[in-house]
Amino acid sequence: MWWPCEWEAFGVAYQPSSSAAGSSLPPLSRPQLAEARRVRAVELLEEGASNAEIARAVGVCAESVRRWRRVWEQDGAPGLRRRSATGRPPKLDDAQVERVRAALEQGAQAHGFEADLWTLERVGTVVEKTTGVALSRASVWRLLTGRLGWSLQRPERRAVERDESEIARWIAHEWPRIEKGP
Repeated sequence: MWWPCEWEAFGVAYQPSSSAAGSSLPPLSRPQLAEARRVRAVELLEEGASNAEIARAVGVCAESVRRWRRVWEQDGAPGLRRRSATGRPPKLDDAQVERVRAALEQGAQAHGFEADLWTLERVGTVVEKTTGVALSRASVWRLLTGRLGWSLQRPERRAVERDESEIARWIAHEWPRIEKGP
């Protein structure tokens, strides 16, 4: 949910005044900074500071502090902690992904395909045979690039009949003759 009065919504990051400049600690991410701001606000709430004082101290508007105070009164300090990302769980667990990895490493021809070339459709077929789970093309792409660490590789387009020695001979002997002209 977006709250228009929070400064972080406008890309302004809050840096707590107690942070040591030149510290060897890595910089905090935006979610970590937002949580640090809420933790500091809770500390000030527990000390009895007013909403306006807390808002000035942590760099947000008073409405954010009022919202945080309601959550704090209802759920306590843990209610203002950062929550893990939500969303639909993946269709394949880690064991299934490893089975798919092993199957793909055998090559496409081992699974009955004519050429040893993986396409999204072919990988989807192997995933379904291996795990019993049907994936969309987009999900197959995310599986390959995200969970398996594969990248797009386009094969070179070359004629099977290509003769490198004949090409080298032609460039060395025929091309200079043609270049000179009659």
